[in-house]
Amino acid sequence: MKHESTASVADAIIAGIERLLPEYMANAEDFGIGGGNIAVCIIDERGAIYGRMFGKDRNRMRQAHRVAWIKASQVWITGMKTGEYEKAVFAGAVDEDKFGIIRPDFIGWEGGQPVVLKSGLRLSIGVSGMRGTSDLSIAARAVAALGSAKP
Repeated sequence: MKHESTASVADAIIAGIERLLPEYMANAEDFGIGGGNIAVCIIDERGAIYGRMFGKDRNRMRQAHRVAWIKASQVWITGMKTGEYEKAVFAGAVDEDKFGIIRPDFIGWEGGQPVVLKSGLRLSIGVSGMRGTSDLSIAARAVAALGSAKP
């Protein structure tokens, strides 16, 4: 897939997340995690990075982006959702040496997930700034709204 096409898809996902944010920010628990400062990081198969920060506090947005990047990059390396990868390593189902991420660098929190579009485009998406379940669902809903994700 061409870089421009990937950038367009990433932009559409980010725009979808932006449209959904007011709904999530209406939840006191989600708002309270990052004070309304959210970040999304998308990494394509080539390693190109796309993203956006939302909010008003640049330092908190920076922190959210750091976590979103760690989530997305761990997914990019392992091909597994964050949280699930750690569980698999600790259960002995995955050899942690295979991916080269040492235990202190595991993210552990939900919010990073692999996405495969119908076109075959593979993306690793990390969102940070809300509860992990909300980080996952906002990205999944934004992708689903494109109508191009594999079921």
